[in-house]
Amino acid sequence: MPLHSQSVQFLAAAAAKNSPGWNELPLDDARSIFDGMTDAFGVGPELDRVEDLVTPDSLPLRLYQKSAEAVCPVVMFFHGGGFVLGSIESHDTLCRRLAFESGLTIVSVDYRLAPEHVFPAAFDDCYRATEFVVGNAVELQVDGSRIVVAGDSAGGGLAAAVSLKASEIGQLSICGQVLIYPVLDHNFKTRSYSEFSTDFGLTRGTMMWFWNCYLHGKQQGQVANVEPYAAVLQSDSFESLPQTYIQLAEYDVLYDEGKEFARRLEDDGVPVTVQQFDGMLHGFVHFSEPFDDSKRAIREAAMACLQFTKT
Repeated sequence: MPLHSQSVQFLAAAAAKNSPGWNELPLDDARSIFDGMTDAFGVGPELDRVEDLVTPDSLPLRLYQKSAEAVCPVVMFFHGGGFVLGSIESHDTLCRRLAFESGLTIVSVDYRLAPEHVFPAAFDDCYRATEFVVGNAVELQVDGSRIVVAGDSAGGGLAAAVSLKASEIGQLSICGQVLIYPVLDHNFKTRSYSEFSTDFGLTRGTMMWFWNCYLHGKQQGQVANVEPYAAVLQSDSFESLPQTYIQLAEYDVLYDEGKEFARRLEDDGVPVTVQQFDGMLHGFVHFSEPFDDSKRAIREAAMACLQFTKT
């Protein structure tokens, strides 16, 4: 499919600003700009329950629930931003919409960012946050027996890594994973990386910078040396992973790794659904105001989360 007209408009507006790339800005400026793009994020719905929490080891979380009266299953949400950008604030609208559409409890995790905190810091934070919610379900008034992990972009990769570790050590029971154009591999030679390397929003060069920040000095391209909890596609087996729903943007450097993950899940007998959004760019779900398909994507992701907690 050709680029959607809203994608064309988004790219034209970005080109007109002629702003430096994320990797060309001072890190504090890049983070401030990313978190401050509220015109693109939109405004989320009002909810009965929105609580800022801190775990005993000082990890910030934000809990969202449409109705404060119910004890609901939990969606652990890990934000995108290339492991370098993003926060609870940058993804507040997305999490509010996900809570509103699903009726479930969403717990957003403000994990540590690279390059100050290299792998496995972000991954460890996401796993520990999930353990905390399960272990304190009664106090949090949530159903810790039904947990879905979810995330967009880098957060999608973190969600898949949490599922992988949970399945391997058996301490957490994850009933499903919802991955929005996830970062799953450290391989810049795929077809989608080649075709969409520039001029489609997220670039190959930016992803290489994100990975360098996250891995802190590992050479580019040496995929086999990157462990599976950093790049999930490096795992030998996915047969113990939970049922999975993946959203992909057609014009995205990450498209091929999402398709490859789905293929390997299917080969290993894991139920998987892939939904492609034709003509869309990476980030269209998070940048919800310029893209009508964002609202549809969030509704579909919410319904997948809800379905996974029922099976």
